[in-house]
Amino acid sequence: MILDNIENAPNYFGLHPLFEKAFDYIRSLDMNNLTNGSEEIEGAYLKVLIVEPTLKSKAEAKLETHKKFIDIQIPVAKEEIFGWKAFNNLKEPIEEYSNEHDFQLFNDEPSAYINVLPGEFIIFSPEDAHAPLIGEGTTKKIIIKVAVL
Repeated sequence: MILDNIENAPNYFGLHPLFEKAFDYIRSLDMNNLTNGSEEIEGAYLKVLIVEPTLKSKAEAKLETHKKFIDIQIPVAKEEIFGWKAFNNLKEPIEEYSNEHDFQLFNDEPSAYINVLPGEFIIFSPEDAHAPLIGEGTTKKIIIKVAVL
């Protein structure tokens, strides 16, 4: 897991060949005028989702994992809290892994909570189980899905 300010994104370009393209796309957006939806930036290898979800309590949030994609998540409207736990420490699957949706939920408790502010980003690799959308009310956020190569 990586947490940092968007201004520092170039420090992470060497970690994945598509990170620079992902952050270039993010920097091209007008954060005050985002339209909800999804778009492929680099075919199936790099996708962006702009969503306006309802936040939930820590008790309601479930840890999720992905095997095929790295998540770059960016709160736009307000602070978002994320639960985190190392994938290798998960013990309570709620469902089987869905290869089609690259998604599995777990009932484990996060070992840490991280507050992420607008202007910051958080990166979750397949080794990072994460419980997003913790807070109150609704928010606007960007999720970039980067294929594991």
